[in-house]
Amino acid sequence: MDLHSNTNWLHVVNMLPSLLELHLSDCRLVSHPLSLQRINFTSLSVLDLSTNDFNTSSFPSWIFNLTSLMKLVLLRNSFNCHIPVELGNLKSLEYLDLSYLGLKGSGVPRVLGNLCKLKTLRLEANDFDGGGIEEFWGSFSNCPNNTLVLESLYLSYCGLEGQLPASLGMLKSLQYLDLSDNHMNGSIPQSLGQLSELVVLYLFGNSLEGNITEAHFINLTKLKSLSIGNYSYDIQKPMSLIFNVSYDWVPPFKLHEIEIGNCKVGPRFGVWLQSQIELVKVTLSGTGISDSIPEEWLLKLSSQLAFLDLSYNQFRGRLSSNKLMRFPNLDKIILNHNQLEGPLPLWSTNATYLDLESNLFSGPIPSSVDQLMPKLIELFLSENHLNGTIPPSIFNMQDLRILSLRSNHFSGEFLHVGRLGSHILVLDVAYNNLSGNIPTSMGLLSSLQILKLNNNNFGGKIPDSLHNCSLLKSIDVGGNKLSGSIPPWIGGWNVSMLYMLRLRSNFFTGHIPQKLCNLGYLHILDLSHNNFSGTIPKCFNNLTALVRDDSNESYILYNEQTMLTLKGQELVYSTTLMLVKSIDLSSNILEGEIPQEIGSLTLLGTLNLSRNQLTGKIPSEVGNICELETLDLSNNRLSGQIPQTLASLTFLSHLNLAYNNLVGRIPLGNQFQTFTDPSIYMGNPSLCGVPLPRKCPGDDTFTATDAKPSNEDGSDKLWFYVSTVLGFVVGFWGVCGMLLMKKS
Repeated sequence: MDLHSNTNWLHVVNMLPSLLELHLSDCRLVSHPLSLQRINFTSLSVLDLSTNDFNTSSFPSWIFNLTSLMKLVLLRNSFNCHIPVELGNLKSLEYLDLSYLGLKGSGVPRVLGNLCKLKTLRLEANDFDGGGIEEFWGSFSNCPNNTLVLESLYLSYCGLEGQLPASLGMLKSLQYLDLSDNHMNGSIPQSLGQLSELVVLYLFGNSLEGNITEAHFINLTKLKSLSIGNYSYDIQKPMSLIFNVSYDWVPPFKLHEIEIGNCKVGPRFGVWLQSQIELVKVTLSGTGISDSIPEEWLLKLSSQLAFLDLSYNQFRGRLSSNKLMRFPNLDKIILNHNQLEGPLPLWSTNATYLDLESNLFSGPIPSSVDQLMPKLIELFLSENHLNGTIPPSIFNMQDLRILSLRSNHFSGEFLHVGRLGSHILVLDVAYNNLSGNIPTSMGLLSSLQILKLNNNNFGGKIPDSLHNCSLLKSIDVGGNKLSGSIPPWIGGWNVSMLYMLRLRSNFFTGHIPQKLCNLGYLHILDLSHNNFSGTIPKCFNNLTALVRDDSNESYILYNEQTMLTLKGQELVYSTTLMLVKSIDLSSNILEGEIPQEIGSLTLLGTLNLSRNQLTGKIPSEVGNICELETLDLSNNRLSGQIPQTLASLTFLSHLNLAYNNLVGRIPLGNQFQTFTDPSIYMGNPSLCGVPLPRKCPGDDTFTATDAKPSNEDGSDKLWFYVSTVLGFVVGFWGVCGMLLMKKS
């Protein structure tokens, strides 16, 4: 119920002395008195104030008088304070949920170890400031012998550090242990194997290391869920956690859920894994297995299996399509980044997610794919060896949201795309051999956000019907044979959310339209290697995504891969694409001056205007682009001196000013001292100074006598030494003195 306007609720409750349970979750309560003069409802055994709008910097002290409380649930509020020691007064507590409260502290508070009747403790998503877990575990020794009954411990996302203590095995009643997504390191103690009641073990998302042996599982006969490892699948980085068990070991448990990520399990698919035939959810990602996938094991799982992730391994061989159609409950299949080959395997007709990227599959997509997997929502087949035409049936899949066919050998025309309907969000067919015109029916895809048609053989013009796709955020049609001018709808009010426009390496002509300046989210503009003419628009300072950082790209719809020329190299960006800020107008026939307004783009990282016919001076305002890393103005007709302001660009690491008509001395000092390659200035015969062999006029006559004379009595040198000593004393004691006085 909505009780946000009721500020008297606690006084009303205080009039109910016989109250045993109070449930006020999700009632939008916004305030409560921190204390009451007299507590009348001390018989209360259950208090649930979860998911309200409390926002305070201290705990409500009246709760500590409810000594009969057995269950206290406060999750999803905002207390922003330490757990007070008075919480230890609630000796009867059996269930305590303080998760998602914004609690602070150094480590899990020891006072919680005094609650010896506690069976369930939930502290997820608080900030315990990198504190260790050892002291918390040690606090359980305060409980009398054989009275510790803790069954469930949830401490994920708490910022915990340190090692799991050997005393872990003392929690004999523990059934659920969740320490995932912290910063714990070190090895896992073998005492884990003494938790004979353990059902769920979540250690994923830490930096654990060392060997895991049979001894770690020796008594875990009731274990049903195992989650261990982390999210990094960098094949260049050695795995620090190793399953060092014998190939034919048969564990004492039958798991329902297994999640192992970035741990060394392979190279063989051991018997201990094949013995797990009751699995519902399987994740073995980045485990170094280079074996074939045991089909007999898969078939034993078929009736109950719902989730299968074997990505980032070296699984090889073929999968029999006929056998793999027997998974009535399989919803999500992830086999990307392996070495599987042969024709595409056909999976459960109920699957909604299929990811077979980065394998060696070959042949065509089955013509009846819409009937074989009619419920697909996301289909990833990129980076394989698939060929033939894209079957028309794939466009009959009305629930499809993401279609990724990048980097295969598909050919033919792209005719039936309009059948995908209004649900498709991502269409990626880049790096194939598709031809013909971009179909006008693409305008029917009203929900389309990411369109990648780059590096094919498409011709003709960009269809005007695309203006109906008002949610477009990324357009990449580079590397084709497209012609005509930039359509006027790009930059119009109905397509205003674009963050990337990439038209490079086509045959586009005409002027760069002023309307592009209306794209406030645009931070990647690549119009290079075309035939654009005219001047650079002065209104580029209206590209607000390059002026101030107010974007909110917390949710990445699709791991988009894009080739960009940054720092003089062609590089592929994917996970970091949203961080790139780039304007590339190179290799066109643009003329006129570089507009000084471009200096307002303070967040711009790459500015490439090379190989045009630009004239005039380099604007000194370019020195205001404080984030600039790449500046390429080569092969133009620029004149005048190199602005001294460029020397203040502390992030500038790639500079090319070759083949212009620049004159005068190359700026000295700061960042320009790092540019020692003379080729970046070649083709400017009137430039002089380091690193060119040509000296500037007056370089040879400059002597020490030209310097400002110092005081004959040496007072300058004296004050230099005095200020140095004083600076050291103040700096040293300013830090060390504070550390000595303030121990925390």
